[in-house]
Amino acid sequence: MYYTVDTGKSFEAASTDLELAVKRHGFGVLHVHNIGNTLRGKGVAFTEECNVFEVCNPVQAAKVLSSDMRLNMALPCRISVYTEKGKTKIGTISPAKMLSMLSQDAALSEVAGEVEEKIILMIDEAK
Repeated sequence: MYYTVDTGKSFEAASTDLELAVKRHGFGVLHVHNIGNTLRGKGVAFTEECNVFEVCNPVQAAKVLSSDMRLNMALPCRISVYTEKGKTKIGTISPAKMLSMLSQDAALSEVAGEVEEKIILMIDEAK
């Protein structure tokens, strides 16, 4: 269900490299949620770092939405760069497995598989 890799890079370097990899693969970064800063800004004692990248390929998203508009609730895809006990990690939830829980449409399964392949390449390049 999860695809996660460890990296020897700093949190900042991995975040930068992920953003570049996303763009190289024809996806866009719609937003980056800095969860660590958000929690600390609310007065929560949170020591880890976490950037959640919302990424999207408009062609693939249009295929999904034109088939089943309800799937907008599962978009965009998310890739996280985070720290855990001093180690930097990059990961995602499998788009193919998540979609399989929401739809049995074979064409959509193919789209989700293609997206997942690209996301894994992005993560592997950024690590």
